[in-house]
Amino acid sequence: MKKILITGVTLSTLIVLLTLSGLYAKEPADGRLSTGQTLYVPAYSHIYSGNRENPFLLAVTLSIRNTDPDNAIEVARVAYYDTAGKLLKSYLEAPKPLQALESTRYIVPEKDKAGGSGANFIVEWKAAKPVNPPIVETIMIGARSSFTSRGQAIWPSK
Repeated sequence: MKKILITGVTLSTLIVLLTLSGLYAKEPADGRLSTGQTLYVPAYSHIYSGNRENPFLLAVTLSIRNTDPDNAIEVARVAYYDTAGKLLKSYLEAPKPLQALESTRYIVPEKDKAGGSGANFIVEWKAAKPVNPPIVETIMIGARSSFTSRGQAIWPSK
């Protein structure tokens, strides 16, 4: 009976260790793999400064970074909206594949103030199998200021 108990405990320990080592090696830090998402990414074509709330124009770069070291993803949609929610520009005519660890970017020039202080991007991405979700963020740069804003998943891709 002791022999069976030791073997059972050893087998259970081995299964737990193999499972944990597999999870540790393959899953992202938060443990969430995904096959796609729709992301809302804040962007600011200008911000206000001073007591008179003077608009200060900014160049906006949307950066999409495939963080998965082994698998490609596909960027299915990149759309730019103004403060009122009106579509200003669709950046893709066809889906754009991003290979493992590849990045891409989309730029709104500093002189383009149509988006306003509440501009945003909607980004949809998909993958053939569960992958580490990409990092999607905007970088706003002007003569006197620069900052970033990270995307937020708003619903799963269909």
